[in-house]
Amino acid sequence: MPRIVLITGGVRGIGAAAARLFQKAGHTVIANYAGNDAAAEALHRETGIAVRKWNVADFAASQAAVAAIAAEFGGVEVLVNNAGIASDATLHKMTPQQWQSVIDVDLTGVFNMSRAVIENMRSRNFGRIVNVSSVNAQAGQFGQTNYAAAKAGVIGFTKALALESAAHGITVNAVAPGYTATAMVEAVPAKAMTSILSTVPVGRLAEPDEIARLILFLAADESGFITGATYPINGGKYMA
Repeated sequence: MPRIVLITGGVRGIGAAAARLFQKAGHTVIANYAGNDAAAEALHRETGIAVRKWNVADFAASQAAVAAIAAEFGGVEVLVNNAGIASDATLHKMTPQQWQSVIDVDLTGVFNMSRAVIENMRSRNFGRIVNVSSVNAQAGQFGQTNYAAAKAGVIGFTKALALESAAHGITVNAVAPGYTATAMVEAVPAKAMTSILSTVPVGRLAEPDEIARLILFLAADESGFITGATYPINGGKYMA
């Protein structure tokens, strides 16, 4: 059944791949972004997917944006919380701003967006929320106490909201991607990337489409018996 799908961080990388797959599957897709106007314009020009700009770390802006989307397209039925940033440093060098900025987008943004859609989903007795966590939430990563903490928080958030929502026809799941060929990962220095790939049994980065296909599966009407789960998709880097 065609659904109204909102994807945060939806104009590049995993988010853009998911936006294209959801559109191809017949859904109405709205892609959120925070700052990259050129990428947003390119995605819209290529696909016709609606793009909307706001910062998911801003509660009021998230509420207003979801209300505007509901008025224009209908209530959001599928939410993909994909927006994320990194600001790496070892803890003894990490600034409070580095810590807070990552927590605000990567964890509080998941709360802000889920809070903005949950009442409508409950009233409809249907909803799908898919949260994008990370292999580094499960395995840890040097220089990423902020990112690992935020993404681990997403996993706990997923489980708790799944319990609250199951009786209302809403599923809440997470995916925990490994290192994926996105702009964030491709910015890693070559020497560090060689070291990272040496720890991945399949010996390569994931393609964004590989992650997006799992997100699409979890959002399907037919996936209603899956909730509270975190799906690792990391090439064998971390086996829970």
